[in-house]
Amino acid sequence: MDTLTQLRSASPYLQRCDTPIGRIEVASDGDAITAVAIEHNGSLPHDGLAYDSNAVADEAIAQLLDYFEGYRRGFSVPVAHRGTPFQLAVWQQLARLRWGQVTTYGAIAAAVGKTGSGRAVGGAIASNPTPLLVGCHRVLSATGRITGYSWGEGVKTKAWLLDHESIGHA
Repeated sequence: MDTLTQLRSASPYLQRCDTPIGRIEVASDGDAITAVAIEHNGSLPHDGLAYDSNAVADEAIAQLLDYFEGYRRGFSVPVAHRGTPFQLAVWQQLARLRWGQVTTYGAIAAAVGKTGSGRAVGGAIASNPTPLLVGCHRVLSATGRITGYSWGEGVKTKAWLLDHESIGHA
């Protein structure tokens, strides 16, 4: 089975839209959003696949567009994450963050019972399958600096998102 066929069977529904930070793609298993990707260097992970959307993917796109317009400050579409117990715990902490809220890698490490494991938290955040819906851009270093971002154009994309939510950063 080729890669595109495997992707289609894992998340058979796909929808895309244009945003101020580039094209966004959402994938759904029919019941929940399983992945969100932000365009990087002009491409998305599933550019080779045709749109085949469903109601939950369409709603996710509508909510994301409202977010970028400044009308929406939270998301209500269901998400389905698969990961290690540690990743899932980190992503649950991210999901608690709301518009304009910020935290640190160390604070998340403490919240999941792994004080001092900021780097491991960073790794889990970098593998968040649903950025934007689960706001991994709201995590900064202890000094308020942007230390990286795995989506879109990296730090430039994260800075745009932080500015959009009026979150100060260095």
